[in-house]
Amino acid sequence: MNWQPTASIQALKARACLYQQLRAFFHARGVLEVETPALSQAGNTDPQISSFSVNTPQGLRYLHTSPEYPMKRLLAAGSGDIYQLCKVWRQDEAGRKHNPEFTMLEYYRVGFTYQQLMQEVTELLHLVLPQLTTEPRILSYRQAFLEILGLDPHQASIEQLKACAQQQQLDVQGELSQQAWLDLLFTHCIEASFPNDRLTFICHYPATQAALARVRLEEGQWVAERFEVYLGPLELGNGYQEQTDAAQLERVLVADAKQQTPALPLDLRFIAAVQAGLPFSAGIALGVDRILLCRLQAKQLPSLLSFAWELA
Repeated sequence: MNWQPTASIQALKARACLYQQLRAFFHARGVLEVETPALSQAGNTDPQISSFSVNTPQGLRYLHTSPEYPMKRLLAAGSGDIYQLCKVWRQDEAGRKHNPEFTMLEYYRVGFTYQQLMQEVTELLHLVLPQLTTEPRILSYRQAFLEILGLDPHQASIEQLKACAQQQQLDVQGELSQQAWLDLLFTHCIEASFPNDRLTFICHYPATQAALARVRLEEGQWVAERFEVYLGPLELGNGYQEQTDAAQLERVLVADAKQQTPALPLDLRFIAAVQAGLPFSAGIALGVDRILLCRLQAKQLPSLLSFAWELA
């Protein structure tokens, strides 16, 4: 039976060095490191994410897919700026650049706009990825589609999106929703165009992709005040201008929960915390294993894990 680690000693040392740099970065800025429970009575209701469930003597619990909800409860309690380095778990995510168990850096800056957060994320990633020497490019979701595919994602019909996919030689069987066509074109055509030597920020996603970010009206379209950051085609993080309207947030969670099978219980404590008052803030979740992958210019995520999922 194979018992040996999948990561080299050099990779383990590089991971430890990365963690030290991340902690030093936040310590210098007065951001508090926190720790929240990995098991929760409520799972993530995002229909794109599947939680692992665990039977305990106290009932069913869910392994967190992100520490977002309890960290926002801390923000509502007056914690101020906080960050967390932790393991998270998501089903159906395995491959060269995915692992069902992975390490996440999540942090929140009270009083920051998402534009300020993008600037700080740039500083952080330039610190831990020294090969980056060029300033990042910031594009709106609409700009990216117009530049690379020549269509407006806010206006394009399903027929236009399908025709664009055919032009790009994407072979799709069956019918897709408008959002599914947009996702397909974005992941297969737009992400692939991002340069490997600089960061690319994509912001102002359609409001239908807002998740728990605020939305605003821009050029006649409702867009989300959120961004994703990439190095080449690899997504490294997802950031929000946090939604502080408790009623709107609850509507999103309820709508998402209905799409889950089986239905998941809502995190009522999280909702109560936002009702009590979530401060104006911006936050981001970054994939630490992917950052390490870029730092070492490695090809396979399992080569950076002490033990790959199959050997755990």
